[in-house]
Amino acid sequence: MAGTDASLTRSPVSGQTSGAVGMRTAAYDTWRAVTGAQLVLPEAGVYEVVADVQAGQIMVGSVNNAYMQTRLFDVTAGAVVPLTVRTVLFLSATPSDGVTHTIQATASAAALYRVAGPATIRVEGLKHVDSGTTTDEAMWAQNFRFKKISD
Repeated sequence: MAGTDASLTRSPVSGQTSGAVGMRTAAYDTWRAVTGAQLVLPEAGVYEVVADVQAGQIMVGSVNNAYMQTRLFDVTAGAVVPLTVRTVLFLSATPSDGVTHTIQATASAAALYRVAGPATIRVEGLKHVDSGTTTDEAMWAQNFRFKKISD
């Protein structure tokens, strides 16, 4: 069938991975790579990139405006993938001193993203607290994937 549409059919360009990072030692308001959640977009084109992310945070006592965010970051370009910053979890106040609070939540960061050639994309996480202290945080990219949708 040389020369027909059937002979020009290409296999889909796609991939997926997962990863996790403990963020206890990370400084507040600093983006940190989610270990293992990194993919290579293998060729030029437009890709759908999606990360399903879960975050967990433990707080003891009063904490105000504690949140965790995620984003997709293009390591090759040294830039955030536009429109991918998401707040995964947010707690405005925990008023009880001496009480341990644990919160977990999930969010998806997704975008259509054009690259000019091969590009490495990763999931990053950030933790923030206005006042008080968190005792532990973690972030998981349960399913980080891409699919090429056009040249």
